[in-house]
Amino acid sequence: MLPKVITKEIVLADGRKITLETGKLARQANGSVVVTMGQTMLLATVVSQKEAKDDVDFLPLSVDFQERFAAAGKVPGGFLKREGRLSNYEILTCRLVDRAMRPLFPGDYHADTQINIFLISSDPEVPADALAALAASSAVSVSDIPFNGPTAEVRVARVNGEFVINPSVEAIEEADLDIMLAATLDSVLMVEGEMQEVSEQDMLDAIRFGHEVIKTLCQAQKELEAEAGATEKREYDHEKHDPELEQRLYDELYEKAYKVAQQQISNKSERSEAFNVIKDEFIDSLPEDHEVDLYLVKQYYGKIKKKACRDLALKDRKRIDGRDFSEIRPIWGEVNYLPATHGSALFTRGETQSLTTLTLGTKLDELFIDNATFKGTQKFMLHYNFPGFSTGEVKPNRGASRREIGHGNLAYRALKGMLPKDEDNPYTIRIVSDIMESNGSSSMATVCAGTMALMDGGISIKAPVSGIAMGLISDESDPENYAVLSDILGDEDHLGDMDFKVTGTRDGITACQMDIKMEGLSYDILTKALAQAREGRLHILDKIEEIIPSTNSDLKPHAPRSTTVVIEKDMIGAVIGPGGKIVQLIQKESGATVVIEEKDEHGHVNIFANDRESMDKAHEMVKQIIAVPTVGEVYEGKVKSIMPFGAFVEFLPGKEGLLHISEIKWERIEKMDGVLESGEEITVKLIDVDKRSGKYRLSRKALLPRPAKKQD
Repeated sequence: MLPKVITKEIVLADGRKITLETGKLARQANGSVVVTMGQTMLLATVVSQKEAKDDVDFLPLSVDFQERFAAAGKVPGGFLKREGRLSNYEILTCRLVDRAMRPLFPGDYHADTQINIFLISSDPEVPADALAALAASSAVSVSDIPFNGPTAEVRVARVNGEFVINPSVEAIEEADLDIMLAATLDSVLMVEGEMQEVSEQDMLDAIRFGHEVIKTLCQAQKELEAEAGATEKREYDHEKHDPELEQRLYDELYEKAYKVAQQQISNKSERSEAFNVIKDEFIDSLPEDHEVDLYLVKQYYGKIKKKACRDLALKDRKRIDGRDFSEIRPIWGEVNYLPATHGSALFTRGETQSLTTLTLGTKLDELFIDNATFKGTQKFMLHYNFPGFSTGEVKPNRGASRREIGHGNLAYRALKGMLPKDEDNPYTIRIVSDIMESNGSSSMATVCAGTMALMDGGISIKAPVSGIAMGLISDESDPENYAVLSDILGDEDHLGDMDFKVTGTRDGITACQMDIKMEGLSYDILTKALAQAREGRLHILDKIEEIIPSTNSDLKPHAPRSTTVVIEKDMIGAVIGPGGKIVQLIQKESGATVVIEEKDEHGHVNIFANDRESMDKAHEMVKQIIAVPTVGEVYEGKVKSIMPFGAFVEFLPGKEGLLHISEIKWERIEKMDGVLESGEEITVKLIDVDKRSGKYRLSRKALLPRPAKKQD
């Protein structure tokens, strides 16, 4: 029996088409959809258990995005020749989808749920990441899983002053603004991207532009859902309920929690302990034979504590740590904290601290990327580490988590546009941020510490970059009653309605990441948040420039030195030599590392060394190789071989000339025995170049004083 296939087509303003198809593939999943744009095809599936596990108070949602190498007509690298662990690109795409989808599941739905998205056909001009959330949302929409969607995600880029939806790879490279935007029909959910110092208004305009397209994508999903007969969702009951206990706890504990919130305790652990005492005292007051469900006590008290802290902001206009809404926590730091590194910085803001290092490497240290849809190298890397001790926890070190990869990518995007252009920067640059302690905004601390480490290491960045995390607490019953919070704490992130990270220079925004946990966020609130973020960003830049006023004028004494020599394309072989003989000799005699690449119809000889002397020596040897022999010039040469009629002398690397027996001395020499030795260094002059053969004739006697004529 042939499957019943349902298809919806969306036509974008420029005529390009996006197709949603369900009913053909993966029919045993709860929901499955194929999204097609150009030749790019994504299969998204969702499966959710019917029942939740015991005492689970959250949604165990896993999102996986994977590129099939066959989709791009490639065989995977490595020994096994099959897809393995997810690449960073795949993990970052997973996070984009997760952050768009998770807020839309009902808060009381706790069944294990898995969304899989596979790239099954690849179009080089249609990046798959911009379609992944659309595919995931469509798959959930045609299932019986409860969902408050649909949602969709688009990429918005500004190319030559015009906004473009889901642009080509080539267009993205030319864009000065590149964001991923997720939204429902009514609300923006998530924004993430990078910019080249754009204004706050430009960013808002991009969000508005993208949201209009998302509304069309969401409407198409609703139509697909209806045609698939999936408007009725499954019934579920995943939470225990005890209304009497909930009311009792509220009556007995709310005022106590509110009084703790009013104390505005700035220390994270002390504040947590003060709140926990209230819960512990209630539990201790229960008789030994009580039948109170302590799991529910924990859940209900968490809601009470959250409400008390939110009410403090909305009613008393105060924050739980005593700061004003726009106030930044105290900042201190230093540079050159680690004397053996190529650059280092310690940045502390409140109870969040980053120790960041800079390492400069050679061309050989570049990151090699071999994904299904991209193959190339990357010469700037930023790695973010979040060890357990930073929050006083015991946590095994098992490699970078998805969160660490995501936070590192945000800081990477914030800083990369400020680095020198490739032609002005011969180094591979690696920044590593180790979070020493954390109470909110550790990724933004990484941006600040990364800026300082680059400046300490003598890297001429275009401008310093700082970052700030903004929060929001709003009153559902009164849209006009809200509080925009600057430099949020970890607790404020948890209890708030928005986490909006903004990075930039004094001239504009370089990156952002926004997650919204409420419906109906207005553009007025976004405008206020961006304006307040700019004030905080500039305040932090002031503090950074107090710590390090300007970029150091030179690299660290122990940092590698480098220079690049641009040579003619036909000279590349001369520098490399047969079998690499010449370049190996340069490296052996100078102690430098020499890397040669061809680009722009020229050869680029990159020289790296641990000290200037080695670099200069290698530089001079390269110059000699590419030097054009000039008749009349004097050279320091080495005797390579001796013949009966003279000697062959290497006067430039790879260039030998004949020193005839008659050109050695003014006096007549009958034979070469004992006149010169192989390996002997002598000074010679180039006296002729044969026009036909190109052979060189050298003279030594031309540099010696001519003997006086004998008198008769």
